[in-house]
Amino acid sequence: MRKFLFNGAVLSAAIGLWSTIRETRSGARDWRIVLMWISAGISLAIAIGTVVQESKEAEISEKSR
Repeated sequence: MRKFLFNGAVLSAAIGLWSTIRETRSGARDWRIVLMWISAGISLAIAIGTVVQESKEAEISEKSR
């Protein structure tokens, strides 16, 4: 869990998600809100996928030593 919380990409995606939530609460409801949510979700998914992939690669590297 720590690898997700302290990863820069995940932190950046979480901050982007937070700004999307704030904009949704205070902003106008139009098509841009939908695109912001899609973008925030994709960013978070890519960041988590990257951490998982790096973790698997490190595990494989440890086993081969």
